[in-house]
Amino acid sequence: MRVRETLRDTPDTYYVRTSDGVYVAYQVVGDGPVDVAIAFSSDESNVDLMWEEPDWRPFLVGTAEFARVILHDRRGVGVSSRNVPAPNLETQVSDLLAVLHVANSARPILAGGTQGGAMHALFAATHPERVSGLLWNNPAARRAWAPDYPWGLGRDAFERSMQQSLTWGTAEYGRVIANWRTAERMGIPLGELTAAAEDRSRLKAYARINRNTATPDVAYEIDRIDWETDVRAILPSVHTPTALITGTKDNVEEARHIASLMPNATLHVLEGRSGVAMESILQILRKMAGIEAPTPALDTVLSTVLFTDIVESTAKQVALGDRAWKDVVLAHHAVVRDALTQWRGVENDTAGDGFYATFDGPARAISCALQIRERISDLGIQIRAGVHTGDCDLIDGKCAGITVSIGARIAAEAGPSEVLVSQTVHDLVAGSGLTFDDAGDHELKGVPGRWHLYRVARKMRTRADRPGFSAQTRQAGRPQDADD
Repeated sequence: MRVRETLRDTPDTYYVRTSDGVYVAYQVVGDGPVDVAIAFSSDESNVDLMWEEPDWRPFLVGTAEFARVILHDRRGVGVSSRNVPAPNLETQVSDLLAVLHVANSARPILAGGTQGGAMHALFAATHPERVSGLLWNNPAARRAWAPDYPWGLGRDAFERSMQQSLTWGTAEYGRVIANWRTAERMGIPLGELTAAAEDRSRLKAYARINRNTATPDVAYEIDRIDWETDVRAILPSVHTPTALITGTKDNVEEARHIASLMPNATLHVLEGRSGVAMESILQILRKMAGIEAPTPALDTVLSTVLFTDIVESTAKQVALGDRAWKDVVLAHHAVVRDALTQWRGVENDTAGDGFYATFDGPARAISCALQIRERISDLGIQIRAGVHTGDCDLIDGKCAGITVSIGARIAAEAGPSEVLVSQTVHDLVAGSGLTFDDAGDHELKGVPGRWHLYRVARKMRTRADRPGFSAQTRQAGRPQDADD
């Protein structure tokens, strides 16, 4: 029986419990020889309702006709756990790994658009052995404008666009989505759309799925995380075969720029807009699914390195004497190793009072450093720490190369009780709850160029820090008016 005949009802939904106790909802549909894991967009994600979404359903059913489709709602949205913070990219990667594990999916194709593709890029760079291909529709490495990334939004424009969250989940917001999709189907930019016939059934479907994806405050937080995230620095580490898809009326130059950063990317430029060009996208995906990609021989991998050492250790040793100092060092080592276990770090080397460890995510590396900093204060000592993310050469199963050297040099720039991170790390951890102070440009010994560093602050972002929400309106549960 054909898949589209068996999908008249919503597929069964299951849950996987992550290592931190969050429940992630997922579905597995179809029985094709290739697995395709699909990431929904930020403002539409509900595995139960997406089968009713007018534009997504043809793509889901079409993919399930030749592949085993794996869907999930990321934490904080849809039918996954809602009472948790909106996830950063690193957490999204970890949750996807949990879903793929329980679904027995060894090396799927990862398909998504815009920010979903950004998460997949980080996944492929960090876990190249777990993915056979990427399909990235309307690719965007960041949403924020920068002098060297002119396709993004400036802060003022971003805040203006966020005013739409005031109507989140309503028929008015459904109309916003409907107009956007109409322009995509017509192959024109939204600004060129004049009055269009209103399809009430589509409008209601968009609004219903929208409000069953997230509440307005969570939607705002997700958009803020997307806007602050920048994956450009890790794109050269994505060696997985990648199909980038855009349209002649989309940001073609942006897509070309992203393609130039990815060593195995092929750019497909469709006529008009690529957003809902489902049949063309399915053709590209079918071609990818028909190619048996060999398991890569891993000689490099994207990794986050953490270096720590004790500040003024020689002076401490002289003051305490050898016997007492030995006890302090052993206690320090126990604290570090306990933190590494908790935050999934891998000890690569230790020499005297210094540690070098690697992580599969930068936020975990920072959290590990902060925990070490806090716990060793009881020993009467301080540490300095440096964190950097980049391609590492694998030598006897351990990370080596320039990324490791840069991490060590960053740590050397840190003062007592400081955790310094590179620009790359800073740009990858939006939504982690971490905040940073600008530490300026530095010359790192033996490393070419100047490196912009950030000092980790312990303050966590709260809802009170979000623009557009005041204490009174938080209690009332409604966004603050623009003029408040």
